[in-house]
Amino acid sequence: MATFLDIIAPGPLMTIQDGGRPAARRYGVPAGGAMDRFALAVANRLAGNRPDAPALELTAGGVQIRFGAPMLIGLAGADLQAYLDDAPLAPWCSAIAPAGSVLRLHGRRDNWGGRTYLAIAGELTAEWAVGGAGTCLAGGFGGYQGRALRAGDRITVEPRSFTAADGMRWWPVERRPAYCAQPHLRVLPVPQHTMLPEAWEQLLKTTFQVDQAASRQGYRLAGATLPTHQLSLPSFGVVPGAIQIPPDGQPILLLADAQTTGGYPVIAVVIGADLPLAAQLLPGDRLAFVATDLATAHAALAEQAAWLATGPEDDESGELLAQAGAIG
Repeated sequence: MATFLDIIAPGPLMTIQDGGRPAARRYGVPAGGAMDRFALAVANRLAGNRPDAPALELTAGGVQIRFGAPMLIGLAGADLQAYLDDAPLAPWCSAIAPAGSVLRLHGRRDNWGGRTYLAIAGELTAEWAVGGAGTCLAGGFGGYQGRALRAGDRITVEPRSFTAADGMRWWPVERRPAYCAQPHLRVLPVPQHTMLPEAWEQLLKTTFQVDQAASRQGYRLAGATLPTHQLSLPSFGVVPGAIQIPPDGQPILLLADAQTTGGYPVIAVVIGADLPLAAQLLPGDRLAFVATDLATAHAALAEQAAWLATGPEDDESGELLAQAGAIG
């Protein structure tokens, strides 16, 4: 029987996101989907869903969601000080939300972490458009009316049955990306880096800060003005993780909602396995880049795929209780 989630407070940006629309890029549609695909997949695995199923992407905190019926939930991503009514809820775990209970996310812990994902066991109703159910803010389609969620919105859910044991699962720390407050993102050089060798060198020795001009499309980075040139380049394909250098020399790191083509020089691309680390940054956060090679990039992505294939663990050791005690 269908039930609902009531959005009491959405925080700075709450949207419905899924695994994205990679096949739609050929039509000029951004791939979109979750900023942190790994955390989305884990939240869904904890809830017993397929890894790319639609879920709620919650940003920075200030969130309140009421459950209209008992539901099995999975929560993964940044520690945004989650509470289920008055009880602390450990991140990277499953739980059973009683009917009428309220999930509250108070905000970042230790000034780190930007996004977490709430998955509901069953089917979260979302608008399917152009090959995906995630919200495309630029296009105004997908998700919930093609927009960010607002206070007063009600999301329909077709919940799946569950047992008490389903609400005591967790995702081990050793099978998560190396989340941290100031990540060093591994990058590969791309052909245009040879056009701007000084910019490449400057990129690797600078600690950058995410500018206020940051969105799901990309982060503008402050900290150094990279050398660029005034040559006119034809537009070419770009992907999430690409680092563009516009004429002002202030680099832009493209993210989930990145456009499909661009004309700014691109000197590097963040490897896929490190995009979850970038997704957890908010304006004011700091980051750096370190060069790597293609073999390392492939190995890192394969390792994450293996982590996801293994699945969650039952809380036989009391890990959830220990984490909840530490949070409380």
